[in-house]
Amino acid sequence: AAANLGEDQFLCSICLEVFTDPVSTPCGHNFCKNCISTHWDNSVLFKCPLCNEVFNTRPQMKINTMFSEMAAQFRCQEKPVSEKPGEVLCDVCTGTKVKAVKSCLVCVASYCETHLEHHLTAPRLRRHQLIDPVENLEDRMCTKHDKPLELFCKTDQTCVCLVCPALDHRDHQFVPLKEEYEEKKVELKTTGADVQKMIQERRVKIEEIRGSVKVSQDEADREMAAGVQVFTA
Repeated sequence: AAANLGEDQFLCSICLEVFTDPVSTPCGHNFCKNCISTHWDNSVLFKCPLCNEVFNTRPQMKINTMFSEMAAQFRCQEKPVSEKPGEVLCDVCTGTKVKAVKSCLVCVASYCETHLEHHLTAPRLRRHQLIDPVENLEDRMCTKHDKPLELFCKTDQTCVCLVCPALDHRDHQFVPLKEEYEEKKVELKTTGADVQKMIQERRVKIEEIRGSVKVSQDEADREMAAGVQVFTA
């Protein structure tokens, strides 16, 4: 997904850098967690820097796990090949580690082709959810129930496991994580042009301010020079 999206769609509109720990406001806009926290720390009103929607109380911001992963993928793609993260290694191999071919969200471990065999043949293990090998598997697990994150809670704008709806998110609206992922992709493409325009306007404004500062400095230098000439005359 990240490969099909432009750089501006992964830039925080506050720091103009690729998102770090992105969080979503109640109005649906994304910012680096530290950027929006600092912004609100220095503001009287808690409002969105993009659409200016004002919130009565300071929103409790949670990291958007899915968008964070997309931004991380984009950041990796932007690095030279020599700087890309190393391969995910098998967690079972002893001695020299072999490249993993799958990660298991149930076991929270990655397996090479040899050690994956049991997951493909044993009836009990065949029910486990396998994905392409990834690092930091713990981030894909529900911290409360130790289950894979498979749903997205639209009410709280956070990823949840299958147990969460019954215990911690009653009467909330849920969709499959993959469905929300596809929807976010469409939203990013749709809003990309607006974000790019805003970033360009901000850059132009910065250049205007720099130009004004230079003009003011030049005028001050000329006035100082003229005053010196009058004084010496």
